[in-house]
Amino acid sequence: MLQVRKTLKLNNAELTLDDAETGKFSGYASVFGGVDSYGDTIMPGAFAETLSKNGLPKMFFDHKWDMPIGKYLLANEDKTGLFVTGEFTPELSTAEDVYAAMCHGTIDGLSIGGYLAAGDFEETKTGRIIHRWTNLVEISPVVFPADEAARVGSVKSIDFEALLPDCKTERDIERLLRDAGLGKWEAMATVSRVKAIIAGRDAQGDADTKAQSEILERLRRLAA
Repeated sequence: MLQVRKTLKLNNAELTLDDAETGKFSGYASVFGGVDSYGDTIMPGAFAETLSKNGLPKMFFDHKWDMPIGKYLLANEDKTGLFVTGEFTPELSTAEDVYAAMCHGTIDGLSIGGYLAAGDFEETKTGRIIHRWTNLVEISPVVFPADEAARVGSVKSIDFEALLPDCKTERDIERLLRDAGLGKWEAMATVSRVKAIIAGRDAQGDADTKAQSEILERLRRLAA
């Protein structure tokens, strides 16, 4: 199962800010039918099952899964996408800072975070068509919307040991790295390095185990 994040600029999300006393906002956390910077398209109905099964997502800032900065009061699909209404936690300093920045326009992104299983999407030549999210865990206001180069820090939250066994091809590994937050060229460079490691191996009997260990070490260095 892959941990995935998708980011949407707030000025593309029909965001509405209520008065500062309430600390509420509403808008679209995901829009259906578009093609994002990874070449992926989220289809209508993708969130229906997880919302029914797992309830409302959590609210964090910039995908830091420690202290929630608020809560979502509503998360529903309509013909446009995933519409949410959120409320920042009163008197929580981080929440107040994020809301002030959102009002000022210096925080201008919403990013969904959660998990996709193998059957949730179909591969295309340029990306994926995502029909279902196994678990929509959270939606974060973020600083850098839709900017691949600004997503590197999110690699630290990926459980590589758990996710690597699901990677069967070079493309799977590249996708894992990009979903984790690396830019396109960083992910491609890492995959190229992995290929070089495997191609250069002398011992064959336990090559898979040793190669995976070397891949993990490479990923840990990237996440450091």
